[in-house]
Amino acid sequence: MKKNYIGIREARINLSKLIRDVRDGMEIVITDRGTPVARLVPAQGQTLSLEERIKNYESCGLIESSPEKKNIDSTPIELPRENAQRYMREERKDE
Repeated sequence: MKKNYIGIREARINLSKLIRDVRDGMEIVITDRGTPVARLVPAQGQTLSLEERIKNYESCGLIESSPEKKNIDSTPIELPRENAQRYMREERKDE
């Protein structure tokens, strides 16, 4: 794996490009005044479930949990096609 050393300031400015390079297999070493402090490496094929992603967003403060909505069934409601279209038209009229 090819390594590329880059300073913090330059990494911040070029983060999108660095992520593309990492996706292509490159390892990026971020330095602070010439001293390595962090590495960007390709993730090992891990994907998070929806529940794990929501927990991450909550822990970062990006979203708040809603205790009254935790037990809501998120199963889609199946409607005959014509009923779904009518429902959408009615919803759009109300906006």
